[in-house]
Amino acid sequence: MPGQNAPGAIPIPDVEELVALVASYNPKSNGDRLRAAYAYGVAMHDGQFRQSGEPYFCHPVAVARILAEQRLDDDTIITALLHDTIEDTKASYSEISERFGTEVAMLVDGVTKLTNLQLSSLETKQAENFRKLFMAMTKDVRVIVVKMSDRLHNMRTIESMRRDKQHQKARETMDIYAPLAGRMGMQWMREELEDLAFRVLNPEARKSIMVRFIKLQRETGDVIERIMKDMRTVVRKAGLQAEVYGRAKKPYSIWRKMEEKKQGFSRLSDIYGFRVIAADEEDCYRALGAIHQRWRAVPGRFKDYISQPKSNGYRSIHTTVSGRDGKRVEVQIRTSEMHDVAERGVAAHWSYRDGIRYENKFAVAPTEWIATLQDTFESEENHEEFLDAVKLEMYSDQVFCFTPKGDVIKLPKGATPIDFGYAIHTRIGSRCVSARVDGVRVPLWTRLKNGQSIEIITAEGQEPQATWVDIVQTGRARAAIRRALREADRERFIKLGRELARAAFEHVGRKSTDKVLDTAARNLGLENGDDVLANLGMAEITARDLVQAVYPELQKKQGEVVPYRRAVIGLEQGQSFTRAACCEPLPGERIVGITSRGQGVIVHAINCDTLIDYDDQPERWVDLHWHSGTHEAAYGVTLDMTIGNDAGVLGRICTLIGEKKANISDLEFVDRKPDFYRLLVRVDLGDIEQLHSLMVMLEAESEVAAIARLRGVSPGVPGPGEPSRKMRAKAGVQTP
Repeated sequence: MPGQNAPGAIPIPDVEELVALVASYNPKSNGDRLRAAYAYGVAMHDGQFRQSGEPYFCHPVAVARILAEQRLDDDTIITALLHDTIEDTKASYSEISERFGTEVAMLVDGVTKLTNLQLSSLETKQAENFRKLFMAMTKDVRVIVVKMSDRLHNMRTIESMRRDKQHQKARETMDIYAPLAGRMGMQWMREELEDLAFRVLNPEARKSIMVRFIKLQRETGDVIERIMKDMRTVVRKAGLQAEVYGRAKKPYSIWRKMEEKKQGFSRLSDIYGFRVIAADEEDCYRALGAIHQRWRAVPGRFKDYISQPKSNGYRSIHTTVSGRDGKRVEVQIRTSEMHDVAERGVAAHWSYRDGIRYENKFAVAPTEWIATLQDTFESEENHEEFLDAVKLEMYSDQVFCFTPKGDVIKLPKGATPIDFGYAIHTRIGSRCVSARVDGVRVPLWTRLKNGQSIEIITAEGQEPQATWVDIVQTGRARAAIRRALREADRERFIKLGRELARAAFEHVGRKSTDKVLDTAARNLGLENGDDVLANLGMAEITARDLVQAVYPELQKKQGEVVPYRRAVIGLEQGQSFTRAACCEPLPGERIVGITSRGQGVIVHAINCDTLIDYDDQPERWVDLHWHSGTHEAAYGVTLDMTIGNDAGVLGRICTLIGEKKANISDLEFVDRKPDFYRLLVRVDLGDIEQLHSLMVMLEAESEVAAIARLRGVSPGVPGPGEPSRKMRAKAGVQTP
């Protein structure tokens, strides 16, 4: 018979215990369905054992019991009993659907898919899987509730795992499952998961807290019982019918407070928590008044989540009070219905009482709760950014601020005026330049507090700044800022790419038209011409790739190089040329010539400021352009660079320059500071494309703080045709 065990084996819990537990809150539960699911699970897992040596099916029964203690429906309990069958046994989706219904089959399949997500793998994959986890919620939150209960039982029995596996599961629990339980409003589960993970990750710290706590109890006696008795007396004198409960906080909660406040255990005062369960909302506020009359309220530690509930339905009044001995205690005041939601969160939606679905007016419908998450996360395109936003939202507490019209805006703790602006509208956040908090103008990085009135000051033309990403706290603001920055970068790269494309096609005697760019896009597998230009500007494709994609027959044979003396077309017979020291044009840039006695033709970039001096001498202007093809690396350019002052940095920079086939002809330090160097590097290049590629690569290096092309200035002592001392001084460079 299924469920029987071999002599001496660890027994599987009796199904009748589970059936009785479910019937205690749901007399209309279908016991036969539960028994059938139990028997099917036993049969499927027959011969399988956990690492502890007990029959494997003990685990699904334990998970089902955890869910039954939360008073969940039959389908969820059956899902728990069968949650590993599709993954670990010969059971199939269709068979489960046929035996127990489509809803159960879908739930079991959903849990199976979540189990197969390796959430503790590499960061990118973790982020991608985290997105899938949230997408699974949109189908049925019960999938996550079952998975959370599965993780809870695994953490309760983690001792039988290998030590490295324990650490992996504990870190995953601390980073993902515990905060997710908190975000779902299942606070009791969050606290237990955190403490179980803490036991594995930092056993010495946990043991230390436990020892100190026991010592404190010996010294002070049963503080909890004394305060509970005192608090009951206070509320009864106020004519209230209310229950008072007290407890010491979990070791991990105490440890976290010690870390946050940078205080030792002996200085940590609020390690006790008390709950007052009142008859109705009015009595909650009356109880608050009575407690504040008896004990002194601690400023800044009051939160009213009854008038401003959290998105997961949580309602309660929080206050911290201090007694005559200076000992602080936290007090939460709520009704029994609020307490039910506070303990079980989103799971309270499926509560059963006396055989019928209990309609708790404070329980949030899962679809509404999921909608609040989707608003935050759906705009994130990048997996790492999505993970960042999720963790921000899950760990956040809330503050409530007001618009000038009195509307309430919910924000996470630590939010700034920028977050506030984006919470109202993306346009307001993006154009935010300053803010007034309670009438006083404050900087944008100010951390907002409960009850403040915020007025956002905007300006036309203001755009989101890159520094805002590190200032804001909400996923919505961060997503909008990153999106705006990406769009701004794209416009910048398109503009740069357009100039590079023009130069590249002029090299081969063609024009860079929209039609040409669209043809290149098709041949390169890109969407349109703008994509081509953006990729060219970002150095994802080269100018040679672009020309090759449209005019492959015009590309020069490999190894054919245009010598310096033949680089310019448009000179008269026997006429020589010199690159202008003021602008140092490179092949690929548009050029014009100015005749000069003794120096032949001076070649200037078409946008060189010096050309203004020759506006009234048109006879000296010569129409020139560069010879098409690959030019030899004989064209000097000066790079103005700021690099970190660390060992080996300069060597790495020089290596990178060499890798781009550029030759360093001179180098001069112009500013030395303890943390950075500013230097001028003279490099010999072949064309503007090579310069652009080199600068993009150097700009991407973490050791390079700034880089720019410096025209008209060369390191070292100026030689023939090089910039004068006056020009070097004008550029802010000291000449020896």
